[in-house]
Amino acid sequence: MDIEELKRSLPLGYPYLLIDRVEKRGEGEVVARKCVTYNEPYFQGHFRPPHPSIMPGTMLLEGMAQTAGLLLGKGKIAFLGAVERARFHRPVVPGDLVRFTARLLRKKGPVIWAEVRAEVEGELVAEATVILVERGDVGEDS
Repeated sequence: MDIEELKRSLPLGYPYLLIDRVEKRGEGEVVARKCVTYNEPYFQGHFRPPHPSIMPGTMLLEGMAQTAGLLLGKGKIAFLGAVERARFHRPVVPGDLVRFTARLLRKKGPVIWAEVRAEVEGELVAEATVILVERGDVGEDS
């Protein structure tokens, strides 16, 4: 799934779409990636020099949640309801290629629980459980 298909699948545009490509989308699992560049808008106000540029944890969580939202299937959208047990293991910096993984834990009605992870070069950088609420289809006026 390339960026054009992602733009049709998630109702988010710049600067909110935090996935560049989906590598795998199977039953109960989605693997996506984000190429982090210094041109991201959050780097302009987050930890200005002389501090190092790091991707805010909220942006990592949002990328993981967007990946989990793709678990719902084509054309379905969901909103982030809650985050549980979020852990951040190391900073993500410009030049990193972040690999997001979302695994479906359970689904009850319109609510899904997913285990999400972010890795850089095989090293775990963040993990959490997200709870999403399904909210219709992409393009639906609800």
